[in-house]
Amino acid sequence: MYYLNKPITSPQVIYIPTGSINKIITHLNEKNFNVGKLDSLILRVIGSPQSGWINIGTTLSSRGDFLYKLTTAKAALQNVTLIPGETTYIFLDQLSEELNLQRDILQKEYELQTKHIEGVFVPNTYSLPMGITEKMAIKILLNESLSQMKSLSMKIFGTYNEKKWFHFVTIASVIQKESANIEEMPLVSSVIYNRLKKGMKLQMDGTLNYGQYSHVRVTSKMIKEDRSMYNTYLHSGIPAAPVCNVSFDAIKAAIFPAQSDFLYFVKTKSGEHTFSRNYSTHLTNIKRATK
Repeated sequence: MYYLNKPITSPQVIYIPTGSINKIITHLNEKNFNVGKLDSLILRVIGSPQSGWINIGTTLSSRGDFLYKLTTAKAALQNVTLIPGETTYIFLDQLSEELNLQRDILQKEYELQTKHIEGVFVPNTYSLPMGITEKMAIKILLNESLSQMKSLSMKIFGTYNEKKWFHFVTIASVIQKESANIEEMPLVSSVIYNRLKKGMKLQMDGTLNYGQYSHVRVTSKMIKEDRSMYNTYLHSGIPAAPVCNVSFDAIKAAIFPAQSDFLYFVKTKSGEHTFSRNYSTHLTNIKRATK
C-alpha cells in the first residue's frame, strides 16, 4: 500500500505504445516515468494498458492511480474543424499542421482510400486521437462523412446512389462557393439549373477556387489562362468533380432549387447578391455594385 500511494509525476497526456506490458514499462522508463518490474506485475493484476495517446487528467498521481489510469483513461482527443466550402487540398494542409502529420502521406492515403478527388468530407468538427496515423485519420474522416451522407440521402431519397449523390454534391459545391449565405443557396441553385437548361455556360468565378486556389482572388487573367475542368467560362455544364467540400444546406439547395427565372447575379457592396432575369438588368446591377 505504501508503494501504491507513492506520488508519481507525468504529463497530463502521455503516449502508450502497442505491445506487451514489459514493452510498455520499458517505454515509460525511457521517458523517465520511474516505473519497474513491480509496476509490471501490478499492471498484470489491474488489466491491460491502452495504446495510443491517453489523457491521465492530472500531472501528479499516486502510483496506484497512475497505473490504473493506464488501463482506463480516455483517449486524448484533438478537435479538427472543416469549414463548408473548403477544399480537400487546404484541409489536408490543416490536418498536417494541427495533428502533426506528414502532408505527403495524408495525400497518399487519401488517394488510396477514395476514388473521388474532392467533396468526400462533410464539413463538421471531428475529434481525432492525438498521435493518430495518417492512414487512420483519413479512414475515420471518410467513414464518418460517408455515414452522414448516406443518412441524409436516405431521408431525402429513401436510398443512397453514389453516382447520383455526387452529381448533387458537384452542383452543391458551386452553390457553396457562390452563395453569400444559406438563404441565397436555393436562388443560386436556380440560376445554375436555368443556365444549364438554356445551354448557357455557368461562367461562375467560384468554380476556379478549387484545390490550392481555394482562397485566391479570381482574376480575368486566371479566367483566360486556367485550363482545368473547373473553369466554367471555358467548359459547358457543371465541373466533372466537386469544387470543394460542401454543407448539407448546399446539398439540399442543389436537390431543391428555388423556382425562378433568374439567369444572373452579382455581389453587392453588402456582400449579398442581386439576381436578375435579363442581361441588361444584370449590367445595371454590376454598375451599381461597382460605383
